[in-house]
Amino acid sequence: MKSDKSIINAWYVYDWAVSAFTTTVVTVLIGPYLTEIAKSASVNGYLNILGINVYAGSYFNYVISVSVFLQVLFLPLIGSLSDHSGKKRMVFISTAYIGAISTVLMYFLEGTAYIYGGLLLIVSNLAFGSSMVVYNSYLNDIAEENERDLVSSRGYAWGYVGGGLLLLLNLILIMNVDSLGLTTGEAVRISLCSAGLWWGIFAIIPAVKFKRVLLANQNLTSNKNLISSSIQIFKTIKESFKYPQTLLFVCAYMIFNDGVQAVIVVSAQFGQEALNIDISTLTSVILMVQFVAYFGAVLFSYLAKKFGSKNSLIISLVIWILIIIYAYQFLNGVFSFYMIGILIGLVLGGTQAISRSIYSLLIPRGKEAEYYSLYEVSERGTSWIGPLLFGLSLQFSESHHFAILSLGVLFVVGLILLSFVNFKKGIADVGNVIPVNIR
Repeated sequence: MKSDKSIINAWYVYDWAVSAFTTTVVTVLIGPYLTEIAKSASVNGYLNILGINVYAGSYFNYVISVSVFLQVLFLPLIGSLSDHSGKKRMVFISTAYIGAISTVLMYFLEGTAYIYGGLLLIVSNLAFGSSMVVYNSYLNDIAEENERDLVSSRGYAWGYVGGGLLLLLNLILIMNVDSLGLTTGEAVRISLCSAGLWWGIFAIIPAVKFKRVLLANQNLTSNKNLISSSIQIFKTIKESFKYPQTLLFVCAYMIFNDGVQAVIVVSAQFGQEALNIDISTLTSVILMVQFVAYFGAVLFSYLAKKFGSKNSLIISLVIWILIIIYAYQFLNGVFSFYMIGILIGLVLGGTQAISRSIYSLLIPRGKEAEYYSLYEVSERGTSWIGPLLFGLSLQFSESHHFAILSLGVLFVVGLILLSFVNFKKGIADVGNVIPVNIR
């Protein structure tokens, strides 16, 4: 079913819903909070996990990396199951609510329970990535090729507003803990829980509306079960080599967007640990990023229309490289933290929205979720190379600025790979219509 406005609006609502998790939990609160819990449980700054000494300051980064490593194994299965089981909507609902419930359970995270916190973060992030595989695949079902830049950009814009609105409410809560008779830790736990509730409540709308999309595309399914879906993964991987431009874009995207996600994930931790910025200020900066990113997504939709999708994406990556250089050289206080927040906000939405709309054109019909499972490995909140690189750099150098600089490698390599992608050939190879803004 194409261009049904009510379904497209419902699709936007899930971005609104799930962005509460990526913003309040992953981007702002869980990094600093889980790091403090890990430090409370550490001895001389280190944790002993299965006989391995782990620097407490790097614990959060390692947990994120583990969760995404599991996604590498699990998301292709989710994609295959979604495409071939005839239960696409049920897969979406199940993964969304596993994520929402595990996030609600973060309310009970306190003291020295770093293992409990790590497990909840792994489960919620794995469920988040799984639900996003199915959610992204719906873009191909609801929008024509020439609409996807706009629809994808609006989806991200809705997400930034939704995530930003909840973050604003949580900021008000955190800033008024004394008058409310709460500790900062209690306010953080309430905020974490609120993200899960927000996620679950607003996910009801797309869960209901997507029933119509599933019925419209029933002919694309073949009623495969979990076992046959597992076998299908290997067939998809083998088949993907017939589309070299698609694979090249996936490789480029996984690298440069891993850098994007790493910057987002470690920003709050960096602000607290390296710059001694309090949690209220950190939250206000991330809140500002959310609303600036709304306009950034709209701006890059215009740039894609005027200069072409590939060129607008290249522009965004050059800006990211400049952001990394600025962070390494000049990021040393609250003012510079706000300044870099503005820069990140302007480019964040554009990089992600244009990438998603381009990729939707590079995948064969009827296998959207399978191919989006590869894409989602480095989507919002699901990077692993960047946090691992940041964590290792921090552990060996004990310098947050050097750790930030190390992320620049991801943007440079991703930009080089992207420059070699022939988008017109890639779109033609999979049999899709080439939009006018692909140059």
